[in-house]
Amino acid sequence: MGETVENVARSIDTYSYTQPLGVCAGITPFNFPAMIPLWMFPLAIACGNTFILKPSEQDPMTPQRLVELFVEAGAPKGVLQLVHGDKTAVDILLADPAIKAISFVGSVAVGQYIYKTGTDNLKRVQAFAGAKNHCVIMPDANKQQVINNLVGASVGAAGQRCMAISVAVFVGAAKEWIPELKEALAKVRPGLWDDKAAGYGPVISPAAKARVLKLIAQGKAEGAECLLDGSDFTVEGYESGNWIGPTMFDKVTTDMSIYKEEIFGPVLCCMESDSLEAAIELVNASPYGNGTSIFTASGAAARKYQHEIEVGQVGINVPIPVPLPFFSFTGWKGSFYGDQHAYGKQAVRFYTETKTITSRWFESDIAVASTPNMSINLR
Repeated sequence: MGETVENVARSIDTYSYTQPLGVCAGITPFNFPAMIPLWMFPLAIACGNTFILKPSEQDPMTPQRLVELFVEAGAPKGVLQLVHGDKTAVDILLADPAIKAISFVGSVAVGQYIYKTGTDNLKRVQAFAGAKNHCVIMPDANKQQVINNLVGASVGAAGQRCMAISVAVFVGAAKEWIPELKEALAKVRPGLWDDKAAGYGPVISPAAKARVLKLIAQGKAEGAECLLDGSDFTVEGYESGNWIGPTMFDKVTTDMSIYKEEIFGPVLCCMESDSLEAAIELVNASPYGNGTSIFTASGAAARKYQHEIEVGQVGINVPIPVPLPFFSFTGWKGSFYGDQHAYGKQAVRFYTETKTITSRWFESDIAVASTPNMSINLR
């Protein structure tokens, strides 16, 4: 992964290569207990580092199993270590001078804390934080594709995804599709893991449910039109579960709590825009920049959107534009604190240091051999 420039001056070459940092650590969230640890420790270790994984205390068994499988595969003892705990464990990792780099995925407040504390302690930090992802719908888009994709992208996984579409911006006549979108969302319901008709499961905890319900109530109180309310949804036999049915608001404005805050639940906010330009202005005014998408049949509209939008990951007729791991997860603005992003080439740069060598060899130092120097012994 280095570079070489030959003969920058007479008999002088300059070249670089990468070396591991040493000990790295990762702090991962509950919502993707396998995928996000796999963003971190395999690449960090492949770059020559050792790694300490601190998974979410809400679902630590999946990351623990990943570590067990890694050890069973023959990894040397101590290369990958697991630390369970809460903020106390995090603070130890942030303060330990032996740890050179910290990777984090989670909420805005915690991401800001980890970035500031980690960098204050002279560590490299990549902190992926909150999001408010907008989907802009042009009137020339394929209506059925828009509806199908919005349903899955907004309430799939109970909306507990940092790349979930939580705001749908209907441009011009596209707003006429809102009633059909409501009908499609109303057909989705949460349920148990073995319920084949269930669209998604419960939210992670009673505290998470209470927070989502509070924001739904605030949306109503602040004047948004609640077209679909899943606040009272229950599953028979599991009435005390953390269930929230699909919820949909219309007439949402930028000063409302349901727009300003990441809800992290199965809630879709609908807004209207007179033009593509106004929609771009709306999205760019958001403090977040994780992902966005546009649905359109116009190549010109798509190109204008992808070039003018101030968001790191853009989908064109793709609702959740998470790239393949060869690329990097490129959140912008308040969705990311750091310089180098997760996986792809940027992650290799994050987990390594570059060493540059300038060397000079003198032709006059070439020894004149007095006897043959054979590469193969002929005796």
